[in-house]
Amino acid sequence: MELQLNQQTVALSTEQHSHPLLWWLREERGLTGTRFGCGQGVCGACTVHLDDQAVRACITPCNAAAGHRVTTIEGLAPSAEALHPVQQAWLELAVAQCGYCQSGQIMGAAALLARHPQPSDAQIDEVMAGHLCRCGSYERIRAAIHRAAQIEAGSAR
Repeated sequence: MELQLNQQTVALSTEQHSHPLLWWLREERGLTGTRFGCGQGVCGACTVHLDDQAVRACITPCNAAAGHRVTTIEGLAPSAEALHPVQQAWLELAVAQCGYCQSGQIMGAAALLARHPQPSDAQIDEVMAGHLCRCGSYERIRAAIHRAAQIEAGSAR
């Protein structure tokens, strides 16, 4: 069983089929940017992209990823020299406080912008409501998503 992980083809052994994708990413692949939060798919800390859709890696079995593309926070940037617009906006606006939930927040925001390049506050709130932040950075997160939309649109405002 194979999948594309951050633009590289990797194999999954048959004993890993039913394991949660989260633990395979962290323990087998060493990609610790995908975080464990609640283990029930509620908090969003473990969000990754499965074929460009945001999914919770803690409740997604590895076999659901077979034959698909998985992108983690480590693979979100287009290259080693350039950040993804969401990552750039997060840094510009100093969104993170403790930072624990931020990789999941960023992955959720990137998936949102892929579907809605100029999202409204209501669209942001609807999608990001499933991403919990103990520090309460929600206003900065919303502002960063709008800023990332500007960056993607080529606006330097």
